[in-house]
Amino acid sequence: MNVLPTRIYLASRSPRRRELLTQIGIQFDMLLFRDDARHDPELLEATVPHENPAEYVCRVARTKANHGAHLSRERNLPQRLVLSADTTLDLDGEIVGKPRNEAEAVVILTRLSGRTHRVLTAVAVASEHQLEHVLSVSDVRFRALHEDEIQRYVRTGEPMDKAGAYGIQGRAAMFVEEIRGSHSGIVGLPLCETTLLLRHFRFPI
Repeated sequence: MNVLPTRIYLASRSPRRRELLTQIGIQFDMLLFRDDARHDPELLEATVPHENPAEYVCRVARTKANHGAHLSRERNLPQRLVLSADTTLDLDGEIVGKPRNEAEAVVILTRLSGRTHRVLTAVAVASEHQLEHVLSVSDVRFRALHEDEIQRYVRTGEPMDKAGAYGIQGRAAMFVEEIRGSHSGIVGLPLCETTLLLRHFRFPI
């Protein structure tokens, strides 16, 4: 009788995803790529022409999970499920990723001010012979933001590694007027959808 390992590999550097997996009691080991995952050709996060935000985020999550499963075999690691996720924002059909610098963070937050945007997080799980994903979509409305509070927020450094230049679990919570959807999905890992996806692979959770 084959017993499924009770640990998974997490193919993500995000501390928020680590915290969320720990929150629901999932044990995991980090599966790290190169020093900068963006240098791996398989993991380029550049958009494809005519790719919409949902197609983009699902492709990136699936690519990372698939690449993680390949690396685990290449490194002769114990075979376990590999979980990856990717988050992006959809503003009027445009993909809004992580800001490259503080000036770009200010521009993004100014665009989000007083408006509703969508946060898309795709979660992918790969086994030796299977790759599946789910997509969580949430609506987030920001109140109108003053220019000086955007500047103060950007100076904290919090926006710099986050899609859409904000973290709802951090100081930017004071910007959020309303959400419809998954709070954990907005943070970076929708826990309901992730649980159901792992159960689809018969992971004991």
